[in-house]
Amino acid sequence: MSRFEAKKPPLFLSEPLTKDIFSQSLSVLSGILKSCYGPAGRLKQLHNGVGGYVCTTSQSSALLGHLSVSHPVLRVLTASVQNHVSRFSDCGLFTAILCSSLIENFHSLNVTPCTVIKISKHLLSLCMGYLRSEGCGCRVAVDFSSVETLLCLVRSVLTSKPACMLSKTEVDHLTTLILKAFMFTVPCHVETNAVLGKCIIVPMKGRRVVDSAVLPGVLIETPEITLAKPLTVKRTCSNVIKIALFCVSMSGDSFSPEEGTITVCQGISLEASELNQLLDVGKQLVNDEVGLVVCQKVIHPSLKQYLKENHVFPVDRAGLSLMEPLSRMTGAKPIASIHSLSPSCYGSLKDVCIESFASKHFVHLIPNDTVICSLILCNRNETAWDELKRACETAEHVLQLTVKEPLALLGGGCTETHLASYIRHKSCNLSTSSFEDMDCSQTQYQLVADGFCRSLESVACSLNHDGGEVLTDMVYGHCWFVPFGFPSVSDWSDLVSKCGCGINGNTENLNWRLLQGQFGSPIIQGCPEEPSVKVADFLTLDCFAAKCSGLQVAVETANLILDLSYVIEDQN
Repeated sequence: MSRFEAKKPPLFLSEPLTKDIFSQSLSVLSGILKSCYGPAGRLKQLHNGVGGYVCTTSQSSALLGHLSVSHPVLRVLTASVQNHVSRFSDCGLFTAILCSSLIENFHSLNVTPCTVIKISKHLLSLCMGYLRSEGCGCRVAVDFSSVETLLCLVRSVLTSKPACMLSKTEVDHLTTLILKAFMFTVPCHVETNAVLGKCIIVPMKGRRVVDSAVLPGVLIETPEITLAKPLTVKRTCSNVIKIALFCVSMSGDSFSPEEGTITVCQGISLEASELNQLLDVGKQLVNDEVGLVVCQKVIHPSLKQYLKENHVFPVDRAGLSLMEPLSRMTGAKPIASIHSLSPSCYGSLKDVCIESFASKHFVHLIPNDTVICSLILCNRNETAWDELKRACETAEHVLQLTVKEPLALLGGGCTETHLASYIRHKSCNLSTSSFEDMDCSQTQYQLVADGFCRSLESVACSLNHDGGEVLTDMVYGHCWFVPFGFPSVSDWSDLVSKCGCGINGNTENLNWRLLQGQFGSPIIQGCPEEPSVKVADFLTLDCFAAKCSGLQVAVETANLILDLSYVIEDQN
């Protein structure tokens, strides 16, 4: 009889936040995240220690996906951030840094977790109410009749990813391409339930970034294509190209041993029977005036030859990922069986041509109405390309979210410091009944509010990686960065020219103060003002929906972790 190891009892850990191992682990994780934040963030190389793939990144999606977090409480934090990133693509590091800072600041207070949670929920509601109000001074409206704000949003995403290794010229080129690609995906004819199209990224590694391009329609790589022969495709009488889309193998080997036993009469060739069936399908396609056949899998060489002889252009090995966009672009319904063809399954195209990029050849399917496009994305090496692909997908998602909610928040740390100034102003003007509703004293409320504000300001300070000072002004509550090497007693107006987001210039006496000072931050008595003049060009902007969600996730996750009394871990 085989022997079994006796089951181990579960491990009970009471008050996990009070243990030194938690504080140390949180400090290490927070330090890693903060060091990656922003355009000047430091890159991280992640690998498993026994060889294999090495990931170089500063993006939260890649970082948290490859980072091994052992502490069960910190796994709650990383899981929350990853869930946020899966839904919004952006502001992952903002969410993680804010959450870890809130836990550190709240845990150090001599206030019960229950009271902290009540007050932080109230502070979160103040923030969300302010961000969604018309009088909010840290948000801008996105005008879709002009591309300037949209360009700023895309540029801000690209410049915040240093592992992409982009020059200013390359950033400008890609910013324009990504916005152009997004515009292709917006339907020309808006219906009641309009759905945005899709941008397909075509990899082109080892090429210059400025060689990247956007084309309407779909590109399918076809190595066997030669440019010497002109492409002749049959058209219908209405001058369109009819397309058939197959999601089943047309190689003639559709019978698999796993599907069971097949009994064949003597003298009958199974392969010949299959080929005859395929050729019958080819004859029907020719009779139905189909000009292009695209197969997800493999097409039999004999069927390919027959189709070509009848001016029907065959494309095989298209892959599963292209089936949905091809179906949407052409109106064709994927055909799942070669034994039944219906004319209603066919779609249509405007044109088909051959495109060549570097050493690769593609069949270019050009639609009648463009909702699907292809972004040929180039970068110098595989590592930089992988990072750039993630950045482009994030930028596209940010634009999609902005269509639903045409607002943006000021970046460069300005939204965080502005919100901190607003919360300090509001917390000084709270009525006695509000403290009674939260069942807390004014002192407890001020302590938690100060910790909340210092957490927001710590996110802004995380953008500074070169040892300089970080300031905020007493008028607008924006964030300003002083280069390294100047003493703290300097006249700040001589050292700063623009705030972090770029909306305010050093044109008036703004009465700056240091962030994260030795004795804490003084309370601003007045409510921070909205800038009177907004500069349209080169603003640093953040996605409104992503940052609002990140703020909520950070506070709610911090509250959840603060409320933990036990961790029960299975040891088996």
